[in-house]
Amino acid sequence: MRIKTFFPVLFLALLLPVGVAAQASKNTQKNQLAETRSELIAATEAYKTSAQEVVKFQEQEVANATAKVEQLRKLVVDGLVARNEMAAAEQQIAAATSRLEATRKQIADSDNLIVQIRDAEKAEKALAKAALSRRLVQPISMRYYGMAGWALSNISSVQAFFSSNFGRALPISTMGQSNTHNAMGWDHRNSADVGVHPDSAEGRALIGFLQSKGIPFLAFRGAIPGVSTGPHIHIGYPSGRLG
Repeated sequence: MRIKTFFPVLFLALLLPVGVAAQASKNTQKNQLAETRSELIAATEAYKTSAQEVVKFQEQEVANATAKVEQLRKLVVDGLVARNEMAAAEQQIAAATSRLEATRKQIADSDNLIVQIRDAEKAEKALAKAALSRRLVQPISMRYYGMAGWALSNISSVQAFFSSNFGRALPISTMGQSNTHNAMGWDHRNSADVGVHPDSAEGRALIGFLQSKGIPFLAFRGAIPGVSTGPHIHIGYPSGRLG
């Protein structure tokens, strides 16, 4: 039994309104984002259920192939079956095992995606709460959640893009966790901060590149007490609170 690989992608960029007149639009965007997250989680859960059923069949396939090899091995010893027939049966075990491992990995990837969606939601609520408590308008120009699977080790592609286009190294102000993030209570281990203003030529080019590659980011226009120390582009998923 075969299933199609399912890679749900959370692909949503929000231009945040800043005036009272934009409040209705802001609420609509929040509702749309919540609906999108809910639909993605539901679709991923449905896929997981289907994949778990496939795992049962694939496990049985591996067991049957293994039993067949054991039978053939005895027949080979007795000279009743050629060795190449057993070799073919062993290849069937390897292929069945590979299919089983691929399905299990897809299930694990689905679990990871659900965690990322929920973590992003929690982080956004924390940011909104921090801004509200200080009666601030968040100077965030854009949020983009990208594709599943971002890791800080992928930053090299961003560095290569920036240096080839602007003739200087990517101005990373923080790579991973820092004392500043420890003090503010944010988990920044899988993220990097780049010291460019999102509205500058470099910032706009960098944002365009990140979107084209499905790399998640947040772009800050200014400081937010307890959240951002100044204008920069945060590369990676929104930071969650340190446990």
